[in-house]
Amino acid sequence: MNLPLLTLFLATALATNVAKVQDQYDRTLAARLLPMLSEAIRFPTYENNAEAHAAQKAWLVKTGSDLGFTVRDAGKITEIELPASSPNAPVLGLVVHGDVQPVNADDWSLPPFSGKYDEQYVYGRGSADDKGPLVQALLAMKALADSGVPRTHTVRLLVGSTEESDSKEMGEYLKDQKAPDYSLVLDSTFPVVVGEKAWNSLSVSTKLTERGTNPFQYTVDSMWAGLSASIVPDHAEVTLRWRGTGVNWQPIEDELHTFKMPEGTRVATLPEGATYRIVVYGHSTHAGMNLEAGRNALVALGILLNGKLPPGGANDLLTFARTAGQDLYGTGLGIRDRDPVWGRYAVNVATIKEDETEKGTFTLTINIRSIPPRTGPQRKAYFEKFVADFNRKTGAALTTGGYWDDEPLGFSPNAKMVKRLLDDYAAATGKREKPSISGGGTYAKRLPNAIAFGMWFPDKPYPGHDLDEKNPIADLVKGEKVLIYALTDIATGPPMKDALR
Repeated sequence: MNLPLLTLFLATALATNVAKVQDQYDRTLAARLLPMLSEAIRFPTYENNAEAHAAQKAWLVKTGSDLGFTVRDAGKITEIELPASSPNAPVLGLVVHGDVQPVNADDWSLPPFSGKYDEQYVYGRGSADDKGPLVQALLAMKALADSGVPRTHTVRLLVGSTEESDSKEMGEYLKDQKAPDYSLVLDSTFPVVVGEKAWNSLSVSTKLTERGTNPFQYTVDSMWAGLSASIVPDHAEVTLRWRGTGVNWQPIEDELHTFKMPEGTRVATLPEGATYRIVVYGHSTHAGMNLEAGRNALVALGILLNGKLPPGGANDLLTFARTAGQDLYGTGLGIRDRDPVWGRYAVNVATIKEDETEKGTFTLTINIRSIPPRTGPQRKAYFEKFVADFNRKTGAALTTGGYWDDEPLGFSPNAKMVKRLLDDYAAATGKREKPSISGGGTYAKRLPNAIAFGMWFPDKPYPGHDLDEKNPIADLVKGEKVLIYALTDIATGPPMKDALR
């Protein structure tokens, strides 16, 4: 058979197999998508909530077993496996995570872990990141299993549990377990991600101690902002304390409430005797996937209080936050790097928190999604020098820390797996898209021969980490169709050698 005829034969066979799997899903599984996702959202699996993590793992074991899969407890990773039709087959991994970012439930317009859904959306933390893809993967695997289409690959779903915190579970897993031959990480954007920026963080710490002469009638009592480094902060506040007698907050009250706030942010104040609480509200978004849509409350607080705090640690932290937040690309930090493929740095001025072990010391954390060519050690040295220069110019005494071990991950657009996924996406949607560069880091950095594939569509802002996170049902259905197409193509097709080279 010549090459054109072989290509046509294979394309026809794939279309037939995809149709069988999709039909199986439509007839027997589609109605389970929303109830299953609602169940998964109800587990509040944020960091250190051991009870919720244990309950979700039990749910995964029962659900996977009820669907007819082999389920294995591999510590912080849960394996859910659909075997190939013949022995000694290569393993295709599908990789998701079951943990979520923290929430401040009081700020949400509905309970974040209720699992509510209506005709348009599924609501709740994790609905998009990453419990939607978890449920989509389970149902796509079940449709493939029941379709009768022979499988040339074992399909192994790996469900992680600390991706949103320390992300160490995959390294621990690989000490005892063999990685799949190649994997699709369902935790980013379609059609396929050929570049993930480095996930770095810069932290600067100091006490709130004043220095020199305080020209104001008040001092800074406390401050805090943000939930995590990967979320644009939607809440930032400072509490002032009156010095001496004759409390009168009215002059600063008038000044703050006539100030023109940055777009999308607002200020609220609460005078209570000798204390005065200043709170700025913004809009939270994913710092790597949807930074542009965020409205940074911490940067806005720094702008609002410029020139209104006594010299000292609190003013130093907000001055640095205001400097770093000059734009979203690190210009205020002296970063002007730009690449035609990778784009620019992405900078989220994320949190201010008091040290739990060293009371009175406060730390500002800035999340930096970095592009080549600088290495982690080079970035670390650059920012340490920047902070030292800032201290020298301002009289501050900020100490530096951070995380610089992550590096960008890149794939060739001509890699076999990349080209195949692009074709699968085009066939499933009728629309051909270019491969993506993402600011969001995924398990693809921690698992060999893994690449991020979906489950979010490139024409819409990503809602993961958002306040009032929600996932459109139409996109869940559409994403399921794309996943079924790609899963059927790879898991029933010939094995790939050097798939990602």
